[in-house]
Amino acid sequence: MNTAHLNSEFAANMVALRTIVYREVRRFTRIWPQTLLPPAITMVLYFVIFGNLIGRQIGGMGGFSYMQYIVPGLIMMSVITNSYGNVVSSFFGSKFQRSIEELMVSPVSPHIILIGYVTGGVLRGLAVGFIVTLLSLFFTDLQVHHLGLTVLVVLLTATIFSLGGFVNAVFARNFDDISIIPTFVLTPLTYLGGVFYSINLLPPFWQTVSLANPVLHMVNAFRYGILGVSDIRISVAVAFMLLATAVLYLVCVRLLVSGRGMRQ
Repeated sequence: MNTAHLNSEFAANMVALRTIVYREVRRFTRIWPQTLLPPAITMVLYFVIFGNLIGRQIGGMGGFSYMQYIVPGLIMMSVITNSYGNVVSSFFGSKFQRSIEELMVSPVSPHIILIGYVTGGVLRGLAVGFIVTLLSLFFTDLQVHHLGLTVLVVLLTATIFSLGGFVNAVFARNFDDISIIPTFVLTPLTYLGGVFYSINLLPPFWQTVSLANPVLHMVNAFRYGILGVSDIRISVAVAFMLLATAVLYLVCVRLLVSGRGMRQ
């Protein structure tokens, strides 16, 4: 295989990647009142109800005001739900419309297809997370303790849940199937993932059980990046996220190569 052919194949894949990413970004920006505005309004309600009203009764937590303590968790909650939701709805929509079959028989690499969809999910998660961060500044002051770690954690988290959304979309057979995981898995894991409390408040047994919750590690790693406090070891959390990203990526590529759930 000569160099000219390799360059041509690479150029074609880059065109495909830009096209998929552009379509995914346009998909959620074109209808921003449905994709970007509702999560922002939801988070404002969390800030008002949990941060201001309930937070005044709770007082401080972890050496910070309750509002400051929950803001990183709420930002991560918005990143998780929107990264996951964007990919699962977009890819399943392509399956439902049968447009994914055209992409599958094209010479585009499975890696490019996956990276394109995941990039769209990551960008939507980051966009909503950025909006929520800006809104949080109206309620409290935030000072980033470790910028590099903060960026790494939010990127890994958005990637992990974008890949998870892809897996859900592959196995989903109808629109009801794409809401099962967010309702019965993501929501409980998020609410029990230390968003609103420190696990140090729990009895020792439940502290140990909580460590099995992957969202707990993500939320605490992000909280450490913002506030400098955490209930878990940051090195373990980052290692877990890197491993989860690699495993999920390989699983998704394997699903694309096999065509499972996509070729009728």
